[in-house]
Amino acid sequence: MSFAKLGLSAPILQALSESGYEKPTEIQAKVIPHILKDEDIIASAQTGSGKTASFVLPILHKIEQKIEKGQTLRGRSIRALILVPTRELAMQVLANVQQYGRHLTISSLAIYGGTNIEDNKSELAKGIDLLVATPGRLLDMAYQRAVFFNDLEFFVIDEADRMLDMGFIEDLNKIIERLPASRQSMLFSATLDSDIRYLAETVYNDAIEIDLTPQNKAASNISQWLVTVDKDTKSSLLSFLIKEQNWKQALIFVEKKHSAAKLVEQLGKRGITADSIHAGRSQAQREKVWNAFKKGELQFLVATSVAARGLDMTNLERVVNYDLPFPPEEYIHRIGRTGRAGKSGEAVSLVSKDDFKNLCMIESLLGHIIERQEFEEFPVRKTVPVSILNYHLR
Repeated sequence: MSFAKLGLSAPILQALSESGYEKPTEIQAKVIPHILKDEDIIASAQTGSGKTASFVLPILHKIEQKIEKGQTLRGRSIRALILVPTRELAMQVLANVQQYGRHLTISSLAIYGGTNIEDNKSELAKGIDLLVATPGRLLDMAYQRAVFFNDLEFFVIDEADRMLDMGFIEDLNKIIERLPASRQSMLFSATLDSDIRYLAETVYNDAIEIDLTPQNKAASNISQWLVTVDKDTKSSLLSFLIKEQNWKQALIFVEKKHSAAKLVEQLGKRGITADSIHAGRSQAQREKVWNAFKKGELQFLVATSVAARGLDMTNLERVVNYDLPFPPEEYIHRIGRTGRAGKSGEAVSLVSKDDFKNLCMIESLLGHIIERQEFEEFPVRKTVPVSILNYHLR
């Protein structure tokens, strides 16, 4: 199937062609027709499946139709609202909106914490066709009467599971209470568990459910392997792998922000240039570092899980779990940063003995043992046992 057969407008098809999009992914092929038919949607799909385009493309198409019919937008009003959990995801979704809508006359804006509130107010005063926002900043704007929802027609909750994990349910309810009842609503999540379904019931009526997530499975095009290592030689092993395997690029995940700065310093002492993003850095710093990494100016980026879902990079070669994540589901989201858009990727984990319970939970979630590799230069003093696949946290 081609994008043209989905019924999208010529300017959108042109932008997709210019961006190298050849045919829709499964989630796009299933979701776009329903949105174009004005139906509410609840959808689940793996990270890297093209989920963002599945709702952005038809919303752009429908907004442009309204503009062509002369339906004007009042100041401080919006036609479409996309709620996201993090500033990183807000920036990425806006970038996608601008990419797909480059030949349209649609205005778009992202608002999130860490940016200038007065600048946000000034932009919103003009009226915005499509607004991407984090819950906290959107409520700030609503309380200050900088944005009104009377003209809202399209409402999207993206990364709904992450939204709940981060404790945004109260903010979500406050926002939903302000929205007009006559709107088209969409919810997207990596999972459709009971909490997500309960949220969906409060937001949607007779929604079409599309579940394309082989839950707790990593994409088949991601090669996964691990190395067992003593905790005190982790940074040395990582440096060894980067040099001996001639890695050109890696997104390296750690659990704590102080660990990120420490690892960057350790790599630097071994002649490897790296930088970090975490909650302790300003928004401007994080944007600068991520853009350098995305452009290839920076080869190695150390990040906490704040980056696991919000940052998007089509050609990321490799993800490294310097620290194993908890909860285990975060492993799926982390490694989903690579192997996107059907490309191959690699996920490498460094595992010490005190990671054993975590490893058991991750491999139990995956349903298989992750391949182990050994390097004679790094003999292990504290052996990591083979996982118990039916392990459950008690």
